[in-house]
Amino acid sequence: MTTPFTVGLVQMCSGLDPARNLDAAVKLIEEAKANGADYVQTPEMTNVVANRRDVMLAAVAPEESDPSLAAFRSLARKLGIHVHIGSLAIKISPDRAANRSFVIDPQGEIVARYDKIHMFDVDLAGGESYRESRSYRPGEQAAVADLPWGRLGLTICYDLRFPTLHRALAEAGASFIASPAAFTKQTGEAHWHVLLRARAIENTSFVFAAGQGGHHEDGRDTFGHSLIIDPWGRILAEGGTEPGVVMAKIDPAEVTTARARIPSLQHGRRFEMIEPSRTVPLHAVGGSS
Repeated sequence: MTTPFTVGLVQMCSGLDPARNLDAAVKLIEEAKANGADYVQTPEMTNVVANRRDVMLAAVAPEESDPSLAAFRSLARKLGIHVHIGSLAIKISPDRAANRSFVIDPQGEIVARYDKIHMFDVDLAGGESYRESRSYRPGEQAAVADLPWGRLGLTICYDLRFPTLHRALAEAGASFIASPAAFTKQTGEAHWHVLLRARAIENTSFVFAAGQGGHHEDGRDTFGHSLIIDPWGRILAEGGTEPGVVMAKIDPAEVTTARARIPSLQHGRRFEMIEPSRTVPLHAVGGSS
């Protein structure tokens, strides 16, 4: 379908208490709905932002008993909209969680799940360090969700730095790519805008990126600046650094137009990498003298 629809991005500053984070998210989702949103996305780690593994694991639950997920399903049903929870920390074992995204339809049914594939294990300037793989099990499968307006490709935060995942989603028919995140302030200032615009341009897709923003209880600072970007790389709407709602009207026909102008998705070719070989000595070239 090519019917226009309205996207609402919920920008948050999640803390250590899932109940408080749920209350904050619900209010902002309801605000987005009141302003006409048909699809609302929350950021990565909607339910808890905690650096320490023991603190995070003590706060979260398995999917089947997670109170935040149950509440979001009821909310989607009540509001009659698609609610995309950018991610929740979901307990999958006594010492590990999944960083899992959920797309919920207006009937409250989960129509897609996605576990973040790429783990944020980095050491930044100033001593800022993260080891996501110590607390979370990486996903192994890409995922899409069929919305009334087109197909949505699912990614989470650090996935943004891996263009092959985004290309695979576009080649699977995604007209929209979701990039909910909790980008650090340091990396966000350097790369957030340019990476999101690049993913939109190279895949001629809309990009919807709800972010965490502000100073969190666990001490980290996140960048915010939730973005809605069109297939030509233009920023349609942008948030600031505080919690709030970012909205834009989306015309899916723009994807068709952009892909007709530059059909790069059709031009991709498979290739082999030639390994460097030992240089043939000059005296061995040609016949005898």
